[in-house]
Amino acid sequence: MLHLVYILAFTVIAFFAISNLIRSLITISGETQRGSWTDTPRGSNSKTSYRATYQPTHPELFDSQGKPINEPLLVIRSVSVEDARQRLDSIYESSPSQTRQTEEDV
Repeated sequence: MLHLVYILAFTVIAFFAISNLIRSLITISGETQRGSWTDTPRGSNSKTSYRATYQPTHPELFDSQGKPINEPLLVIRSVSVEDARQRLDSIYESSPSQTRQTEEDV
């Protein structure tokens, strides 16, 4: 008899857990389609009006005159490993805080 009570209790708990999971997935899906998961501010009633007047706030998204830029910020260029090492070495050696001893000082 005790086994039946355990089976019934775990069945009810499993039913609540699965129904909660499905409800959460439906809620997240609805919020994603409405666009509430974006980082744009919510201040206006009309979505088109605040998107048209929305200004990015991060300083790297503005040019020197304070106007927003509309060009890609990340440009990746393939370089060889040796070229990258030479560039990093030259940056390290030209660093003003470099305190590494040269072979002449030893």
